[in-house]
Amino acid sequence: MKRLQIFGLFILLSVKIFGQINMTDSTAQVIGYWDKNEKQSYIVTQEKYKIKDSDTTSRDFYKYAVDITIVDSTANSYTIDWFYKDYEIQSENALIQKLASITNDMNVRIRTNELGVFQEVINWKDVRDYILKGTRLLKKETKDIPNMDNFMNQLEGMYSTKESIELGAVKEMQQFYTFHGAKYEYGNEYNADMKVASLYGGEPFDTKMTVWLDELNPDDNNFIIRMNQTVNAEQLTNATFDYLVKMAETLKMPAPKREDIPEVSNDTYTASRIHGSGWIIYSIETKETKAEDQTNIEERVIEIK
Repeated sequence: MKRLQIFGLFILLSVKIFGQINMTDSTAQVIGYWDKNEKQSYIVTQEKYKIKDSDTTSRDFYKYAVDITIVDSTANSYTIDWFYKDYEIQSENALIQKLASITNDMNVRIRTNELGVFQEVINWKDVRDYILKGTRLLKKETKDIPNMDNFMNQLEGMYSTKESIELGAVKEMQQFYTFHGAKYEYGNEYNADMKVASLYGGEPFDTKMTVWLDELNPDDNNFIIRMNQTVNAEQLTNATFDYLVKMAETLKMPAPKREDIPEVSNDTYTASRIHGSGWIIYSIETKETKAEDQTNIEERVIEIK
């Protein structure tokens, strides 16, 4: 969650005054002006594919709906429900289809501060139990696949704590609230060195971040903000190697050698069109992970219905 907190550096206003676009100084601030029981519905699509030597070698597509409801509103916080439903999955891998549907009909309750900055998953134990229930059912279905039980145990470990759930299970929320709590000036570029937590565990990665206000649309009461992030390649490569060694142990396979692991790079590009009320209209996040001649791309789109 470090990437969400870094924007506190840019907060210039702490009092809620309606109207986030100020054409006098060409600024926009992202604050949630939400009422109790207010609800918005979104369609989330996620596409994952691999490119090797300019050819696409695999592709997975996910689509689902999310109902976002403001459960409570106080002077210093919002309590918000995210309800996941209506999954559609296209993949040649049957296991991926089963894994992706685990969160269908799951409710995640979160808390933000009064500006809409993500703070925590409140019902993380319920989320953990919901996911574990799904993985245990999959264990029974895949019990005849060699070493799959060990793989599923490792997967369960990724969702066993509050921190791991906030890091790995709610990525669309991180994307949704990325820019909240800050004020941005058109023509200014905000640069920062920050730490981003690793899904592999261990020390967070050093990351360079750039944010800028790209477009102001006062007539339509919305604006576009963009962000680029680049993870330290050496740290990422070392973490990837350590993870592959652990996976080899779990699956009882020969471990790779460090010199056989090519340098891994990771760049993330995020752009969001945000309404003056603080609701996202459209957001796209593209993550590119490269190693030698192969590129893995994950693209997530969040669009209001």
